[in-house]
Amino acid sequence: MILLSFFNLQGLNLLCLATASPLVRGNDTDQQALLQLKAKITGDQLNIMESWNSSIHFCQWIGVTCGRKHPRVTKLKLRVLKLSGSLSPYIGNLSFLRELDLAGNSFYNRIPREIGGLRRLGALDLSNNSINGEIPSNLSACSKLILVDMSNNQLTGEIPSLLGLLSNLKNLVFFNNSLRGNIPPSLGNLSSLEKLGLTYNALSGIIPEALGELRNLRFFGCTGNAISGIIPVTMFNLSNIRDFDIGINKIRGTLHSDLEINMPHVEFFSVWGNHISGQIPNSLFNATYLEFLQLDKNRFTGNVPSLEKLDKLFNLALGGNHLGQRREGDLNFLCTLVNNTKLGFVNVAENNFGGEFPECISNFSSNLRGLGMGGNNIWGRIPDRIGNLINLEVISVSINQLSGPIPFNIGSLQKLKQFSADNNGLSGTIPHSIGNLIALTELDLSSNNLQGSIPSGLGNCKNLILMDLSYNNLSGPIPSEILGLSSLSIVLSLSSNSLTGELAVEVEKLKNLGTLGVSHNRLSGLLPKNLGSCVSLEKLFLEGNLFEGPIPSSLSSLRGLEALDLSDNNLSSGIPEFLERFGALTYLNLSFNDFEGVIPSEGVFKNASATFIEGNSKLCGGIPELHLSRCNSKTSANTSLKLKIAIIVVISGVTLVFSIFLIIWFRKKKEQKPTTTLVENSLLQLSYQSILRATNGFSPQNLVGSGSFGSVYKGIIEANGAVIAVKVFNLLNHRASRSFLDECEALKNIRHRNLVKVLTAISSIDYKGNDFKALVYEFMENGSLEDWLHPSVGMNKPETMRNLNFFQRFNVAIDVANALEYLHHRCETPIIHCDLKPSNVLLDGEMVGHISDFGLAKILSGDKPNFSTNESSSVGLRGTIGYAPPEYGMGSELSRNGDVYSYGILLLEMLTGKRPTNERFTEGLSLHNFVKTALPDRVVEIIDPILLQESVRGGIVADITLNENNLGNDIHLQCLNSIFEIGLTCSTESPSERMDMSNVITKLCSIREKFLRPTRLRRGV
Repeated sequence: MILLSFFNLQGLNLLCLATASPLVRGNDTDQQALLQLKAKITGDQLNIMESWNSSIHFCQWIGVTCGRKHPRVTKLKLRVLKLSGSLSPYIGNLSFLRELDLAGNSFYNRIPREIGGLRRLGALDLSNNSINGEIPSNLSACSKLILVDMSNNQLTGEIPSLLGLLSNLKNLVFFNNSLRGNIPPSLGNLSSLEKLGLTYNALSGIIPEALGELRNLRFFGCTGNAISGIIPVTMFNLSNIRDFDIGINKIRGTLHSDLEINMPHVEFFSVWGNHISGQIPNSLFNATYLEFLQLDKNRFTGNVPSLEKLDKLFNLALGGNHLGQRREGDLNFLCTLVNNTKLGFVNVAENNFGGEFPECISNFSSNLRGLGMGGNNIWGRIPDRIGNLINLEVISVSINQLSGPIPFNIGSLQKLKQFSADNNGLSGTIPHSIGNLIALTELDLSSNNLQGSIPSGLGNCKNLILMDLSYNNLSGPIPSEILGLSSLSIVLSLSSNSLTGELAVEVEKLKNLGTLGVSHNRLSGLLPKNLGSCVSLEKLFLEGNLFEGPIPSSLSSLRGLEALDLSDNNLSSGIPEFLERFGALTYLNLSFNDFEGVIPSEGVFKNASATFIEGNSKLCGGIPELHLSRCNSKTSANTSLKLKIAIIVVISGVTLVFSIFLIIWFRKKKEQKPTTTLVENSLLQLSYQSILRATNGFSPQNLVGSGSFGSVYKGIIEANGAVIAVKVFNLLNHRASRSFLDECEALKNIRHRNLVKVLTAISSIDYKGNDFKALVYEFMENGSLEDWLHPSVGMNKPETMRNLNFFQRFNVAIDVANALEYLHHRCETPIIHCDLKPSNVLLDGEMVGHISDFGLAKILSGDKPNFSTNESSSVGLRGTIGYAPPEYGMGSELSRNGDVYSYGILLLEMLTGKRPTNERFTEGLSLHNFVKTALPDRVVEIIDPILLQESVRGGIVADITLNENNLGNDIHLQCLNSIFEIGLTCSTESPSERMDMSNVITKLCSIREKFLRPTRLRRGV
């Protein structure tokens, strides 16, 4: 025990200061203190404080508990009641208080020092608020404290050493704050301590050896800090420990193989993301209760001991070390897990493991969900019986020396989402059974020796976002079913094979694809005109084929292209001028074709190091660095004449075809009767009465949201059981009727997968003879993005604990960007949404994002808003505070740039977990500036702590890997910085400096590709 008289003196002095606030005797003291607390509460959504009045005794006020003998407040429990405000110093006058629980609200500002005067206080829970400032050191005077929980706040400063005087303390938790400095050695005095939570702060220094004296400690977590030094040997003798988590730090040193680790009850042991070296101690594998063992991302060497005693192990993470000796027998330890029925994830990727692929893996528990073995020196065949592992979601065996065919029964793995076997020596054909993997999102078989045709059954994999079959010996045509996979959004690469035939017209369905590569095959024919429908493309590689004819003019819609390679084909005609208007284009290769005429000289053509045109003898002009001959007048005249003739022929042909089409269409229009499905028909006939029944009389239990102009209810149509969402407009608000008309006008002609579909509109009379207006939408079963980013905290219902992981947030961000790009650029008449925010982004059953609520939307005509009434008299300032762009507040016209600003703020909020209206954003600090000042070196400090938690607990399928030790080289941090930069550019104050939504989409899709690929190739998962 470290007992210093200095601490005692300081404690007494601070106690005197703490009790110096004004006092009133008796019951009046408590009542006045409570009223002062109420006066500091500025937000009370549930009207809790209404009960705090003189009509009843204060001991009956909500959240207040008094003692039995004396009417003095002993408990103040206002947990998860949506309160906001600051804490009154008068709370220090509740001198009989034993429990103070304000968790799960939105309290801000500092913790009053007067709390240090509550000498009877046993439990202090201020978790999940927005409290800032330092931890009052005079809390040490509250000698009866058993629990202190201040997690998930914005605390700064150091952990006070005086807390080491709280000899009765059992729980000390400071998760997810911004605390700095060292872990005080005085905490080693807390002999009763059972839980010490310091995860995700900015602590430095070393782990004090004195903490090894905490014999009652069951939980120790300091993940996500900057702690260095070595692990004190005494920490390994904490025999009561259950959770030992020191990941993502700068800890070094060697764990000797004979190190005695005496943690018989440990269930979670994690040292991942450090610099620990040496062999894995044999004694660690005697911990028979171990469920999570995370040693990945360190420098461990040698062989892995037997794991047969770990029959409760769920997650084994050994990836990213130097384990194994590149020889047979390295993986024998895996076979000791065959009797483990609880095994869920195994990651041994990025090591030096050699030997044949263990056949015993086929005998693993059918509960296995993830298997990562990539980046080793494993040879042999993938076992035929791999299909026994029916719950597998991830298989990665990339970058090994595997051979033989892909097992046919791979198709039995119905839950498989990711299959990566690239950079091996696999041979034979791709089994047709692979088309059974309907849950598959990523398929990478590149750089093997696969032969035969591409199975058309892959078209059944409707969830694929990435498919890479490049660098094989595949032949035959590209199945149209593959080109019709509209889910593909990252990569479709079929390059360096022997594929033949034409590029089918189904390619137009790849509207969300970022990279398309079919280079170095034997494809022929014209480039399809509908290739221009792939508007998200940023990389297009068609080189080394037999394509002929001109570059289609439809490719002018690919404005986000960064790289275009058409070299080594038989393309002809002129080089289209639209290529020089592609602002993002940094690589253009047109070499070795038969292009002719004048080469443009603007855009990418101004950069000779980015433009390649050799092997086209009929080209002329361009910048001098291209070394082409000058164009004579005859050449220019001939080119101009050919162009004019071509335009006339095209216009004449289009006019003729269009005329024929109109005649046929009008004839069919007269002959056909409109048909609708049963559901559509019943919805079109909805009335006020049917809506009333569907929503159970607009029952509060059916209420799913409310806003300025109305409320949204969940409903079930009696006739067919269809689930709908009904937005009922509050016509007492004089602007609601206008909002109803605006929303109807905006939604009547737009259709997009990322916009909420309106089914019908109702304008009627209710039972009281009042006007009734409602819109009926398809129901989004996963609610709003707001509910997921800012869920209710502290309730016991499982659904309130849900959170979006990183890739779900990233995909929703791209969904929203796609919807805005459609509204701004691809509607028949462009539309400005004007109120983009998390509550207006809804998620369907597949977690796909949909923009909703067009009540403030404006239709553009000639790039200017088309107002039917005076703007100021109709709806006033457009948008929501925090999301509306600053220029709207100064009277500027509505514009697409305004939506871009709102999107930028939304993107920053999705990554930081902080609303733009967070209480800390005052006096010049904003969400934009908060992020800007942290880039590029302090991303870990600003990202939503929930995302950091999942990176630790997620094992081999962790969504993000953040390590401040390697800021310069960590591709994940680089990508996160890039996403934040997009959010900052979109939300910059100057509208002219904001990005266009088309560029946002292309950049986000590019980042997603870079983000996923290193995870797949390096971690082997």
